[in-house]
Amino acid sequence: MDLLNIPFMRFGLDDFPRPWLPVVIINPNTNQEVKIYGLIDTGADECALPAEFASRLGHNLQSGHSKTIGTGNGQTVAYSHTVKIKAGDYITQNVIIDFMPNLDTPLLGVKSFLSNFTLKITYPEQKFSLCLKEKR
Repeated sequence: MDLLNIPFMRFGLDDFPRPWLPVVIINPNTNQEVKIYGLIDTGADECALPAEFASRLGHNLQSGHSKTIGTGNGQTVAYSHTVKIKAGDYITQNVIIDFMPNLDTPLLGVKSFLSNFTLKITYPEQKFSLCLKEKR
């Protein structure tokens, strides 16, 4: 399963085109899901969602494992919960992602998502491709 030549998107007239990927986030315990656009973020170690998505998925935000993490805006608290991430025909195993009260953009980071793919971003053409890594 490869996701090829996905055009960059912008969500507002003044927004800069970015590599947004439509994904479905699934709570494996309740099968509740949300469809969102996640920003491909090679600088993010983990995937992270705004805190509001925890309740939409049936998670109690503050019952997750809490930790303090560093972001571009300084230190913040994050609550980790288990989810699956579906993109196209690909679905992750259960992965831990962070839900953050001070975040407004869903981020698709390296450890629990991007590390499964070879990523090619073509900025002049404003498109990107994700190709599933071959298992060794």
